[in-house]
Amino acid sequence: MGLKEILQRYKPGVSVRTHLFLAAIIWSVVGFFLLMNGFVLVSLQNKLWYGVIGLALGAAKTFFVLDRVARKNVKRIKAFDDKVCIGSVYSWKTWVLVAAMIILGRILRTTVLPGEVVGLIYTGVGCALLLASRLMWLEWKRSP
Repeated sequence: MGLKEILQRYKPGVSVRTHLFLAAIIWSVVGFFLLMNGFVLVSLQNKLWYGVIGLALGAAKTFFVLDRVARKNVKRIKAFDDKVCIGSVYSWKTWVLVAAMIILGRILRTTVLPGEVVGLIYTGVGCALLLASRLMWLEWKRSP
């Protein structure tokens, strides 16, 4: 048995419904934690209105940017056959973007930017991810 056959035999293949669930849960969990961290940062500076601004910016980002990205990802996942590798929940390009965003978030946390500004950014991104995840949850709920 060759390497290709071994990899095919043991790949962690899952259903389309599982891919939709995983995509939704990742966006929801990451969004929730960013949102909470953002509010902690702005509250430590006693500037909760930065959090409110972050929520407004996040809502705008959802409707103008992330909804389109979420719909595109849902469409891509729905085109899968069953038993596609679980890592295919996102494209390679998206996985690279995720890694870059994690690194950028860590760098942002260690910059000289005031805590309330970092909190505003975290709040906005977290809010946007949470709101946009609704599209993936809806598709997951509809899928057989």
